[in-house]
This record gives sequence, C-alpha cells and structure tokens, in this order.
Amino acid sequence: MPPIEVVVVVDEELVAVAEVVVVVVTEAVVVVREVLVVVVVDVDVTLVVVVVVVVVVVEEVVVVVDGAGSSAATISPK
Repeated sequence: MPPIEVVVVVDEELVAVAEVVVVVVTEAVVVVREVLVVVVVDVDVTLVVVVVVVVVVVEEVVVVVDGAGSSAATISPK
C-alpha cells in the first residue's frame, strides 16, 4: 500500500505540474496570438495611414499644380 500511496502522491503532483504547464503554455499561445494580431493590425493601420497620406499629398500637389497652371494661364493673357 505505501508504494501505491507514494505513486498516487507523485501522480497528483505530476497532474498539478502538468496543469500548470498547460495553463502557462495556453497563456503563452494566447499572448503570442494577441501580439501577432496587434502587429498585424499595426502594420495594416500603418500601411493605411501611409496610403492615405500619399493620396492626400498627391491630391494637394495636383491642386497646387493645377492652380499654378491656371493662374499662369490667366496671368499670361493679361
């Protein structure tokens, strides 16, 4: 009986350790997934911001060029 009890105690400890390991690994996986999601979201947001900024800058440049062209065109005939 004593060896069986010892085995039971060891098994319980192993089960407890295994549960802790599973919890830690699960939490680590969740954290890694969250980090990956955050990184992906940040990259997407950054790309979107860059694209928007580029589009806005291009539109402003086009407006300035058009304005300069039209003002030059209107000034030169006068």
